[in-house]
Amino acid sequence: MLTYPNINPVALSLGPLKVHWYGLMYLIGFAAAWWLARLRSRRADSPLKETQISDLIFYGALGVVIGGRFGYVLFYHFDYFLAKPLWLFYVWEGGMSFHGGLLGVITALFIYSRKLGINVFALTDFIAPMVPIGLGAGRIGNFIGGELWGRVSDVPWAMVFPNAGNLPRHPSQLYQFALEGVVLFTILWWYSAKPRPRLQVSGLFLIGYGLSRFTAEFFRQPDAHLGFIAFGWLTMGQLLTLPMIGVGLFLMAYGNKHYSVDKP
Repeated sequence: MLTYPNINPVALSLGPLKVHWYGLMYLIGFAAAWWLARLRSRRADSPLKETQISDLIFYGALGVVIGGRFGYVLFYHFDYFLAKPLWLFYVWEGGMSFHGGLLGVITALFIYSRKLGINVFALTDFIAPMVPIGLGAGRIGNFIGGELWGRVSDVPWAMVFPNAGNLPRHPSQLYQFALEGVVLFTILWWYSAKPRPRLQVSGLFLIGYGLSRFTAEFFRQPDAHLGFIAFGWLTMGQLLTLPMIGVGLFLMAYGNKHYSVDKP
């Protein structure tokens, strides 16, 4: 068994202001996405100019924060929302959902694409390879915060997490960091290094994230108030990834049939 590092979740205190590592991880994710997007914008097949990247990240950040909060409340705490609707806006209490954030980003990119007069999928294909950086950073933030821990296990690298009892558990946050962050980024960055037909990169992202999250959920402790929602093993996280995988397969098949590298 390994010892949980027990890092202070507050990275910096400035009087009454406390800066948490989880928030810093978001900033790192957005900063890395901005830097990588600027690199990609210099390619001949880029739908954006380098001067437009800051606006793209701004729209994406709004989508992540607003969509992530709405998704967390509606997907995971809908009963509490019905009893106390204003809780939706209690963002200082924390709580974000990837699936809600994804829908928020898609909505934000759609609005931005209309403003620029370009196809929204040109933007999603462009930004998809950068997303795993933010996902991986967020999982490190979860690990430092000692939240979203894994299931009880006797593997040699299991850890006892604060506020999770005295039994060792899978460090599932690190599994998700590896799968959703490192592995998915590597695959998407390599795949998108060459021009691809439209929808291919977006579809591959949905498939890759869906499979990564579905796999990691077997090691992650289900939400206490939801538990397993079907078959004695299916979690809400797994249920929400199934449509992603299906849509990703459809996008790749449709894009392969109707688009080519020379026909955007």
